[in-house]
Parts: sequence; structure tokens; C-alpha cells
Amino acid sequence: MDKKVTVYTFNTCPFCIKAKNLLDNEGIEFDEIDITTDRGKLKELESKTGSSTVPQIFAGDKFIGGCDDLMELHKSGEFDQVLR
Repeated sequence: MDKKVTVYTFNTCPFCIKAKNLLDNEGIEFDEIDITTDRGKLKELESKTGSSTVPQIFAGDKFIGGCDDLMELHKSGEFDQVLR
């Protein structure tokens, strides 16, 4: 069973779109939380993850990182292990 994947995004962010496209192409269902107008949520995520950029991607409670981190998981072959 796939882990619950959550992606925090801004609606015009090209890295968010790239990450969501990879997840879609791999058949990974995810919940998208658009925080474009909620800078408070971004500050909350920043204090939790140490990252102030989007996307911020979680598999269950584990913070995966951003788009580059997701792409690296895919390239390294660890994608399925971490996200499924």
C-alpha cells in the first residue's frame, strides 16, 4: 500500500508542477495543499522542516524535501522504497 504523500505548493511554482507531474506519472496519489495565499502555513512548515521553499513533500510523517530531492530519489532508484 502506498504511503500517504502530501505536497505543499504555490499555484504558479514550476518546481511544484514538475514534482506533481512526476508523482502523477509514477501513479503515486497525493494530497496537494496549496499555500499560495497562506504565508503563515509556509512559516509553520519552515520551522518544522528548515525549508522555506516549495514544494515541500512528505511521505507519511517523513519529510522528503523539495522537487530536487524527489527527482534524486527517482534517479537513485529509491523512489518506490520511500514512497510506496
